[in-house]
Amino acid sequence: MIDQSIQQLISYGLAHDFFAESDRIFITNQLLDALSLDSIDSRETLAPADLAETLSELIDYAVKKGLIDEGVVAADLFDTKLMGLLLPRPSAVIEKFRELYRQSPEAATDFYYQFSCDSNYIRRDRIARDVKWKTATEYGDLDITINLSKPEKDPKAIAAAKNAPQSGYPKCLLCKECEGYAGRINFPARQNHRVIPLTINDSHWFLQYSPYVYYNEHCICFNAEHTPMVINRATFAKLLDFVTQFPHYFVGSNADLPIVGGSILSHDHFQGGRYTFAMAKAPIETPLSFDGFDDVTAGIIKWPMSVIRLRAEKNDRLIELANRILHVWRSYTDESAFVFAETDGQPHNTITPIARRNGTLFELDLVLRNNITTAEHPLGVYHPHAELHHIKKENIGLIEVMGLAVLPARLKAEIAELKTALLNGTDLHATKTLSSHAEWAEDILKKHPDLSAENIDGILKEEIGQVFCKVLEHAGVYKRDEDGKKAFLRFVERVNSCF
Repeated sequence: MIDQSIQQLISYGLAHDFFAESDRIFITNQLLDALSLDSIDSRETLAPADLAETLSELIDYAVKKGLIDEGVVAADLFDTKLMGLLLPRPSAVIEKFRELYRQSPEAATDFYYQFSCDSNYIRRDRIARDVKWKTATEYGDLDITINLSKPEKDPKAIAAAKNAPQSGYPKCLLCKECEGYAGRINFPARQNHRVIPLTINDSHWFLQYSPYVYYNEHCICFNAEHTPMVINRATFAKLLDFVTQFPHYFVGSNADLPIVGGSILSHDHFQGGRYTFAMAKAPIETPLSFDGFDDVTAGIIKWPMSVIRLRAEKNDRLIELANRILHVWRSYTDESAFVFAETDGQPHNTITPIARRNGTLFELDLVLRNNITTAEHPLGVYHPHAELHHIKKENIGLIEVMGLAVLPARLKAEIAELKTALLNGTDLHATKTLSSHAEWAEDILKKHPDLSAENIDGILKEEIGQVFCKVLEHAGVYKRDEDGKKAFLRFVERVNSCF
């Protein structure tokens, strides 16, 4: 059976143009070495089978022979190594990307995204496990996903990682040195990883896809240097340069401060892709004008967070105006609206920017962020408050800002248990695993007295979506009541008065 699995993996590589027929013997011998085999009995050509099944068979063999330990961490390190043996060198992938880019940007990214999937860098079998749906709200249809594609580490691997020696290479998961890296117990293998060099606003960056693809063609553009996240004039220029080069993609940046930033603040990077989020569809609700920028259409959009949209034919005009807004926001304080630029020397104000093309126009959304904390809200005033933590406690980064909830994997089991408990009338307060959901669930029962086995799935999804909508409202600096709208306009007036 092991011979058959090897042949099927080789056939898979040939079918996906990873190597030529003339490379077959060389690749075969590389795989034999990785599996500690001296020979292969079957020489017949086999049709490629399901990749996940083939790799699973090879992993089982490796475990049985004592080549690797049991567990998902060891398995991932091993099957990534096997896939890496099949793939072309980075230079060949780059050459193909550039050749196709001369035809069109779409042709280049189509090839590169498909390659990233076929190489198993994007594990499609795991992505398929994610639970996804849409929830209609007053702001449009929000995307909800329970993320199941990140593997849960087993206790043995967690203990091993804790005791493993710390290494500074690569410095983080976004460093260019990850390409081809064999990985270790506390760092993922990347032999099947290929990155594309780009020049963004005259600086050296790289393009890759997220291995977890939270949305269609979820890409990451990262600085060639391991340098911290920063939001400044150059950030706006880089974002708009990216959508000039790849007009079919949007791109955005997480903010550069804790709480309101993403999970990796140590390495400057953007996220983009080919997807239209609810925020992009949100209309301008309050038109704005900025002195000296009559050629820029501006306004506050109808969205739970505080967003100024700028639109113009020339991207340099958006860069100039966005930089002015950022400059004023960084130092802006309005105590009556509980907006403080800094406390005890710690800065609080920053921006989450998103760029896209809208026909022939450039569009830039500036989401005002503030990371102040209080005794009442120790994780952040403009962060999901404690009553929502049973659904979403993590930072509200770029992806959530745009209207996609990335919810923790624990929810799948908790919601399944909650469903049974609600139908059986179980005391949720007395159930350890469900007590955090108790008050929310009681409200659901009041709102839906007709709750039944036939409609409970749809009702729970709808209510989770509405919780996420509240999460975004909590993260908004200016609330959507009259006081909040007036306070937002006071900031706009300050921008105009400063220049």
